[in-house]
Amino acid sequence: MESDDLGLFGPGSVTWRVHEEPVLIVAGLRALYLQALHPRAMAGVAQNSNYRRDAWGRLQRTATYVATTVYGTTAEAEAAGRRLRALHARLSAVDPTTGERFRVDEPELLRWVHVTEVESFVTTARRAGVALTGDQVDAYYTEQRRSAALVGLDPASVPGTAAEVDAYYRRVRPELRMTREAAETALFLTAPPLPWKLSLPVRLGVTLGPPRWAYFGIAGTALGLLPAWARRLYGGLGLPTTALSAEVSVRALRLALAAVPQRYREGPILQAARERATRLAARPLPV
Repeated sequence: MESDDLGLFGPGSVTWRVHEEPVLIVAGLRALYLQALHPRAMAGVAQNSNYRRDAWGRLQRTATYVATTVYGTTAEAEAAGRRLRALHARLSAVDPTTGERFRVDEPELLRWVHVTEVESFVTTARRAGVALTGDQVDAYYTEQRRSAALVGLDPASVPGTAAEVDAYYRRVRPELRMTREAAETALFLTAPPLPWKLSLPVRLGVTLGPPRWAYFGIAGTALGLLPAWARRLYGGLGLPTTALSAEVSVRALRLALAAVPQRYREGPILQAARERATRLAARPLPV
């Protein structure tokens, strides 16, 4: 039955275990900082996205997509993938270096976005205190090849272990650099306009108050969790103490979020998945 379909992964997967962590909000921001360092990928976003005008709406849509692919039924995940592929197929951009027009669904660009996203998820989870063995991390990367297939990638072309992810980063690092678009995007990610309900009176042109300072803390933690080579591209943030401070912060944030009642920290897609899993587990075994 469709109502009992547990989707692409299911409750026994490492993917479910990783993505049930609310602290992955930091991982999403870390992935965006990392993705901005790829000039061609950054051009594709800058020339096609309205993220500056609708930053929080875009964030919500991305979060809904990820939750659907992880916790939705197989049909829901595949439908989300089809919609994303159709959107990407209509978009193109101009390479800022060569002037060449390219499609944003080029496999290399899709692969970059996929790898930085899933590596950010599992790395942030581990550094926040989620107990994952090396084998479980490898299993997560292998499972996430199913997500890569949804966006149009050949799963075999996507890193499926931590060692393969490391090798991929070593291969692509010569292409990465801090461009003007990357710098502008990083600044925007660090200090975006807050939703109006969270905004307090403006002083000196900056919306101040607890929500703003809390967001600064999350953004700083996300930057500190970047690989040392990426932090150096952002201007010399490669000190070991930066990484240590970020790890302390993300662990504290995870503990704070764990104190929030479950019904408030779990979205409706995850809750529906848990209900399906509970129904299926309660079913009598066939004789």
